[in-house]
Amino acid sequence: MTEPGAPTNPRQQQRREELAAAVWRVLDGAGFAGLSMRAVAAEMGASTGVVTHYFAGKRDLTTFALELLADHSAACTRRNAAPGLPALRAALLDMLPLDAQSRTANRIWISSWDAALADAGHAADHAQRYRASRSRVRDLVAATVEDEDEDEDEGQDAGRVDERAEVLHAAVLGLAVQAVLDPAGYPAERQVLLVDELLLGTVGRPGHS
Repeated sequence: MTEPGAPTNPRQQQRREELAAAVWRVLDGAGFAGLSMRAVAAEMGASTGVVTHYFAGKRDLTTFALELLADHSAACTRRNAAPGLPALRAALLDMLPLDAQSRTANRIWISSWDAALADAGHAADHAQRYRASRSRVRDLVAATVEDEDEDEDEGQDAGRVDERAEVLHAAVLGLAVQAVLDPAGYPAERQVLLVDELLLGTVGRPGHS
């Protein structure tokens, strides 16, 4: 058996990614309640032994799949943007379920919360991912507002940036949940409009300007 996280050759890595993709499809369709080694094997049209050859158990498989999804989400931005406000707006929009691919990713993340509530390790992994995501937003906010608070001292300015980043990050995550659960009420164009209103209220400028 290949231990989770152990070095793999290209073929092994490809097989592990195929397994991870099968996990994503199971999670998207049935949530964590429907996730099992057998369900993943069935999704691949393979035997359970194929899954257990690469992963010791459900937790190892789930951890790998979520880490791979996080990597893909970070790498696959949907738009290029200039530095400053456009880059901040783009990053916030990339967190939302605006198309089929991002809707699937958001459905999987929301479904994975069930496992995080029941498993301290998954909870810690999720907390770390959210901290990293919030830090990226914080850096973008800092680049957006760095020239507007010249009269404030450095400590006050850093505090304002942190607060704005937390507001933006939390609000967009909440919007993503609502859009997944109520897609008719939050179509893509409404999500974009709300992000622009949020930016106007947070950094004082509409994102589309």
